Amino acid sequence: MNKADYKGVWVFAEQRDGELQKVSLELLGKGKEMAEKLSVELTAVLLGHNTEKLSKELLAHGADKVLAADNELLAHFSTDGYAKVICDLVNERKPEILFIGATFIGRDLGPRIAARLSTGLTADCTSLDIDAENRDLLATRPAFGGNLIATIVCSDHRPQMATVRPGVFEKLPVNDANVSDDKIEKVALNLTSADIRTKVVEVVKAAKTIADIGEAKVLVAGGRGVGSKENFARLEELAEVLGGTVAASRAAIEKEWVDKDLQVGQTGKTVRPTLYIACGISGAIQHLAGMQDSDYIIAINKDAEAPIMKVADLAIVGDLNKVVPELIAQIKASNN
Repeated sequence: MNKADYKGVWVFAEQRDGELQKVSLELLGKGKEMAEKLSVELTAVLLGHNTEKLSKELLAHGADKVLAADNELLAHFSTDGYAKVICDLVNERKPEILFIGATFIGRDLGPRIAARLSTGLTADCTSLDIDAENRDLLATRPAFGGNLIATIVCSDHRPQMATVRPGVFEKLPVNDANVSDDKIEKVALNLTSADIRTKVVEVVKAAKTIADIGEAKVLVAGGRGVGSKENFARLEELAEVLGGTVAASRAAIEKEWVDKDLQVGQTGKTVRPTLYIACGISGAIQHLAGMQDSDYIIAINKDAEAPIMKVADLAIVGDLNKVVPELIAQIKASNN
């Protein structure tokens, strides 16, 4: 393999039911930075059926070009179909970097593509950069259970691949001036039903009334120190008076005090709210990786030496069962 033959940064533009997933738009923002450092184009790879309007949305969010693969066989995600189309395109066009969102689909698709292309894949990255001298991708992620932060380089193989969870990077501002039909290429596909070993018979969706903590501007998060499921009612009340949402650390999730969709951290979601209030959370590195980019952090903990207190903008040493009710009372009083 000649690495010099590989040029360009690609982002897999994941869509579901005709709606782009936010992580794809966030990856375009970071991908734009990577592409500029390498002086190459940023390309969004869009698979699906009847998704023409999404191509323009991708251009508005920073893509220099869109490769649109439109086929009825791609209407529903299948590992076989999506992997074949993307691998065929990679082998033909030879990008040097391919980013994929670490969603349920991305975590299924990414390893399959990497294996077929005989290249490496760094999963759940928290930081991305470029070694300009040799054009290597520097992919940083927690390692050894989150106790270390490792930067991984795939120097001998191309494309270099990485997955990134939602919320790690920020979307670029919408730029409608970048939208142009000549930047959208409809690619020819060599795909038949025989290439796909699974068949979607029926799609059944289960409704859940769980807030998306990744979009919340105010989060009140609880950990083991909250003490019980019943005590989370205090945090819910504080979140309500602040116009925010409740979240939790892994310890609280494992005790089944709140729904897993509300977990913040390495094995949960990455968030960046305007205000993050951590109640009874010690601040293990796995949790900090998911919330340390919050604009303003308030920590309430009995232990003044807890790691969370060192990253907090405001650290309150005390019993959260006394501090939180007092906060609620003072906020209500100021609102009247």
